[in-house]
Amino acid sequence: MKRPLLLLLFLLKAGLAGAGTPCEAKQADVASFTKAMKLAERTVVALDKSGAQVALIARVGQDLSKYGLRYSHMGYVWRDHPQGRWMVVHELNQCGSAQSALFDEGLGNFFLDDMFAYETRIVVPGAAAQARIAAMLGSTTPLRLHDGRYNMLAFPFSTAYQNSNQWLLETYAASLSELPISGRGQAQAWLKLAGYQPITLDIPAMTRLGARMFRANVAFDDQPFERRMAGKIDTVTVDSVVRFVHEHDAAAWEILVMLPR
Repeated sequence: MKRPLLLLLFLLKAGLAGAGTPCEAKQADVASFTKAMKLAERTVVALDKSGAQVALIARVGQDLSKYGLRYSHMGYVWRDHPQGRWMVVHELNQCGSAQSALFDEGLGNFFLDDMFAYETRIVVPGAAAQARIAAMLGSTTPLRLHDGRYNMLAFPFSTAYQNSNQWLLETYAASLSELPISGRGQAQAWLKLAGYQPITLDIPAMTRLGARMFRANVAFDDQPFERRMAGKIDTVTVDSVVRFVHEHDAAAWEILVMLPR
């Protein structure tokens, strides 16, 4: 068997059908599939060269430029995952509903999920932090800190809902904390003491009303009342996670992988 086919099977490990539990069967077009596989292959090469055992990986799943953001979603990419090499561990919203679940999937799947742009930002923690994160991923902590009540714009210091980047941030906090963290409230308390600052989005009242009425995965009732009335919505974004990692891990560094436009 030739190497490209072997690599393709590796990149798709974990199965296309389970990626994000789509609401309806959706056949990827040839161009999107090819781009996703090329990006996955280049990402594997970059990760292998990095010498990392675990990293944080972000994708451009939607256009967030009007909010000054580039990357929409982040997960962990784990070299020695029990299911295979370089598997992504992340939380995904299910079918645009108000529910989420945790998934382990290959990089090919990770880049097949309605990408807006074929590029990825990888944050490689320092060696000490990597060891702690890998140990955390191999424990019950990821599941214990997962909350299935999904809200795309969940407030960082409330346990009413959770978005995917918030799950990653809270598990990251659990990996760094010197004291055991048994629940989301403790993780959020640790993050607040550690100086985590969310990104503030300006979302006017009519936009909030439309989103709340027509999208099951968006809610605003967990936001502080006065800030919500002022259109100031605080949430966990890739940018805020990356900033926090660099503030607390001087050894962390980054890799950018992208396809030519």
